[in-house]
Parts: sequence; C-alpha cells; structure tokens
Amino acid sequence: MVINDKTTLKNILRGVDGTIGFVPTMGALHDGHISLIKKARAENDIVVVSIFVNPTQFLEGEDFDKYPNKTEADIKICQLCEVDYLFMPDITTMYDKDEVLVKAPKIKGFILEGSKRAGHFDGMLQIVLKLLNLVKPTNSYFGKKDAQQLSLINQMVKNFYLDTNIVECDIVREKDGLAYSSRNVYLTKEQRKDALYISKSLNIAANLIAKGELDSNTIQNSIKNTLEKAKQLDIEYIQIVDRSLNILNKVKLKNTIILIAVKVGSTRLIDNIWI
Repeated sequence: MVINDKTTLKNILRGVDGTIGFVPTMGALHDGHISLIKKARAENDIVVVSIFVNPTQFLEGEDFDKYPNKTEADIKICQLCEVDYLFMPDITTMYDKDEVLVKAPKIKGFILEGSKRAGHFDGMLQIVLKLLNLVKPTNSYFGKKDAQQLSLINQMVKNFYLDTNIVECDIVREKDGLAYSSRNVYLTKEQRKDALYISKSLNIAANLIAKGELDSNTIQNSIKNTLEKAKQLDIEYIQIVDRSLNILNKVKLKNTIILIAVKVGSTRLIDNIWI
C-alpha cells in the first residue's frame, strides 16, 4: 500500500499489533536496499519503507536535481519484497517554511563526510528524526556503507531517548566488488573499472591486518598506493576510526572502520570495511 500523507500513515500504524520494521531510503532501490527490506521482513510483523529524496542533506552544487528517480520500479520492488506500507511523501508534507532544526554534533558531524559537506548531517538527522517519530518503528534498518551516518543516527537515538532499535546491516556488493550505490549509474565503463580499486584497496588492507599489521599509517599508505593506480580517481580521504568515529593510530580488532571517499570523474563514492 502506497501512502503519501503523514496523517494517514500515523493512523494506520497506530493500530498495528506487533513489531514494525522500518527502512528509510531515497529511492532508486538496488540490491543493497533490498537486503535491508528482506531483513526487516524476516524480523518483523509489519514492514514500512519510505522513499524521500531529502533536499536538506544536499549541498549547493550536489546532485539533488538529478538524483535517480525510479518510482515505478521502486514500487514494484517493494511489492515483490512484501512491504506492507510504502511511504512516499513530497517536500511540503515533510517540511514547514520555518522549522525547529536538528544540529549534528560539533565534532563528529564535521569530520570525514562532514568536513567536505558542511550541513549535510544536519539535514540527514532532521529527516531521520521526523521519519522515526512518524513510523515509531520497533526496529530501524540502516546500511554500514554510510558508516558515519549510522554512527550519528545511533547517537541521536541515544541522546533523544528514541524508542527504536537500530539494526546495522552489512554492505552489499555487486559481482565485481563495487559497493551498491544509487550513484553507480553515473559511472562510465572506464570509470567503473577505476572505481573497483576502492574495494581492492580495502581487501588488501584487510589482508594486511589479518597478517598482524595494526599501524594505521602503514595501512593507509597501502590503500593510497592501490587507489593511485586508477587513472580517473581522486582521493578525498582515507581514515581509520573506531565505532564512535575516534581516529585510531592502531587498529583495534572488532572496533575499527576503515573509511574511503573518492571522486571517480564527477561521481563521489564512499566505501568502508569493518574490522
């Protein structure tokens, strides 16, 4: 069932008897999203998916106006995945002209992705808070590919005493190793070949760690050397942090994320590996 109105959604979900699993998305659904939806379907009585391309998390000059729109395909995917309710609001449904604002943490919201995209996490947290308050899910499903986003959402849930369980879901990759992203469609054939160096570099780093190498500088240099083999790839950052986004000089086993952000041509991609 497709719902566009927030009052209708609230009224329907208010009468639900059982657990609610929620998957918030910006549409252009791919296998990464599908894995979240299937996990929600397996673990809950009711599944809600939202599709909303949130304007407040796009900065000037980013791809808001050309973000992939695949409405008919997205609705069909949700039907096939047995989604109970698909929430597809417009901007006027989700935002007033003069709103109370949510602000990202002063440090963790302005490092890594936040250092390049000041204000991005303010908008992301704003819409996620709205959606969680509308749906009031038992379990909310987010992918590990957006690791910094996931960490900040966990912090918001904790700081604002939100009554939902955040389920962290593993990255899903295409057959060639490229992490699924709605922006992959922007890549030319040659750019896609270069983009494969991202996952290659992470796999090399994982192998180094498996052999006992824990020094962050050594691991970062290995990743950099691999990425620099690509012709159309510009490195924005390579960083090694713990689950709380604190920068690490030494890898902590079971508490480390290696993060990469690059531009391949004009397309910005992120990826990571959890150690």
